[in-house]
Amino acid sequence: MLKVGITGGIGSGKSTICHFFSLLGIPVFNADQQAKRIMNESSLVRSKMMVHFGKDIYLKNQTIDREKLAGIIFNSPPLLQMVNAIVHPEVRNYFFDWCKRQQSPYIIHEAAILFESGFYEMMDYTILITAPEQQRIERVMKRDQSSSQQIRERISKQWPDQEKMKLADFIMKNDNRELVLPALIKLDQKFRTHG
Repeated sequence: MLKVGITGGIGSGKSTICHFFSLLGIPVFNADQQAKRIMNESSLVRSKMMVHFGKDIYLKNQTIDREKLAGIIFNSPPLLQMVNAIVHPEVRNYFFDWCKRQQSPYIIHEAAILFESGFYEMMDYTILITAPEQQRIERVMKRDQSSSQQIRERISKQWPDQEKMKLADFIMKNDNRELVLPALIKLDQKFRTHG
């Protein structure tokens, strides 16, 4: 089964693009949602997280204290790498199990850090969704009431699009000017025929 990775910076609209693929009947694996779920549900991940970050990294209801974790890792690349080293192998294992259960010509793997994590190497194709920075900031401000400063900080932590473009097989502009639907249908046909 063909594996297609989709990524894009915060506010680029990758979730919207993935939704279009799901409307075409293509299963979408959201790596970021699965990582959150695994941090809460996997006893192996939970015990490793508590060893490295203390028992109070989990709330009383046994879910990860996302605010506390974000505060710890936001300005510390080594600690972020440590979290990724704990969580990513479990997400990867779950992804391959999930793939075995799918019955479609191809699947979509949606991930914010597809290239940064190296996971793109396991995909047959990769699609990068781009949008102008100001547009991305406005989208995220509308979506989750963050300030433009907070969003700029988050953008600064991600690889710039220019770096991702070097690795992407397809680049899709989601700038509300170019129509994305015809390009999506073309890609869908390509992937269905493994062309």
